[in-house]
Amino acid sequence: MPTAISTSFAGTAKTFQDSLANQGLLVGGAILTIYIVLGILYESFIHPLTILTGLPSAVLGAVVALRFAGMDLSVIAVIGILMLIGIVKKNGIMMVDVALELRREGMSAKDSIHKACLMRFRPIMMTTLAALMGTFPIALGTGASAELRQPLGVAVVGGLLASQALTLFVTPVIYVYMENFSSWLAGLMPKRKAELHAVDNPEQPSLFGINDDIPAEPQKTAAE
Repeated sequence: MPTAISTSFAGTAKTFQDSLANQGLLVGGAILTIYIVLGILYESFIHPLTILTGLPSAVLGAVVALRFAGMDLSVIAVIGILMLIGIVKKNGIMMVDVALELRREGMSAKDSIHKACLMRFRPIMMTTLAALMGTFPIALGTGASAELRQPLGVAVVGGLLASQALTLFVTPVIYVYMENFSSWLAGLMPKRKAELHAVDNPEQPSLFGINDDIPAEPQKTAAE
């Protein structure tokens, strides 16, 4: 064909192409919204990143599952990935929330996340298996017009399997590193450094080295 002739999509094909072009912005906006909400909830810029570390494994599992099933990353599959963002981040919330509470009680970062994993393992498995069993029939593609919904089920099932296998091992490690990084940043500020020292050493004496249990001597009046 001559070089002066160009081709482009039109009609329904153009609309579909535009919808695919905005998928990256849609996923990025969802992640940004979750980060802001978690930042407000925990009053931290660091630990929301710890919670969101399970998302890459979920997206990778969804893409691999779609590729294995011979399906494209369609709009329905992207909706399944958006569902994964909400399902997978609850695993990190369950662990990090308990770990931060134990951290405030004076426990170390490593011990707090280890205990949080033991305490929250059962709820994490129950909620993940409930979501997995709920979307597994959709992934099988049975029933009328199942071809439209099947990519959503395949993406969710693949993402849940991958994230469940990695979140319980990756998130605690990242939490320890993030907590150490947060402690280092807090140590740079004099006010936060004193608060951090009080959390890490709850049984230390008072600031001036005086035992708080010893009552203060009464002050003598002018007449005495």
